[in-house]
Amino acid sequence: MSDASESDTPDEESDRDDDHLEDVDVGAGCTEIWEHLAEEREE
Repeated sequence: MSDASESDTPDEESDRDDDHLEDVDVGAGCTEIWEHLAEEREE
């Protein structure tokens, strides 16, 4: 078995590439994500 996700532990705090999507609801579609990104850009 591979240990490829060894550093991806949930307890680990790190700068993630998707931190800017933290406020997007789980299951959101493309439209909701684009709206969220546009709102963030306006601020």
